[in-house]
Amino acid sequence: MISDALARELRAAGLRWQPESGDTFAIDRDELAGDRFTVSEMTIEPHRFDTGTILGFNGTTEWALDSLAVEDALWIPREDQLRELLGGSFRHLARTPDGYRVTIELGGDDRMFEHEDAASAYARALLSLIGASVL
Repeated sequence: MISDALARELRAAGLRWQPESGDTFAIDRDELAGDRFTVSEMTIEPHRFDTGTILGFNGTTEWALDSLAVEDALWIPREDQLRELLGGSFRHLARTPDGYRVTIELGGDDRMFEHEDAASAYARALLSLIGASVL
């Protein structure tokens, strides 16, 4: 799972989130640092309105939080979601002595991104891809 800091980088780069069941997110507040939540029809459900998406917390009477604007949530994309977002640029994932290497094609060249966990290597590759698409 990627860190909150890396998720913030992805959001700042322009990655947008449409919440779906099974997605993981954090509430970007100091008092909830490190806590993770999962979108689920049973407990946390996205409600889409013309004005935006709200995450409703169902059956959480012990919480003072009934709902949260999606803009206040920090999406923590899973490894499979990050790989899918790389689309046709993704070439392969390989194990290395220190973790994992993700290779993507960018501008006709292979670019490699390494990290101790695969999800973070995918996220670094996606950051590069987003950055290249903005140029």
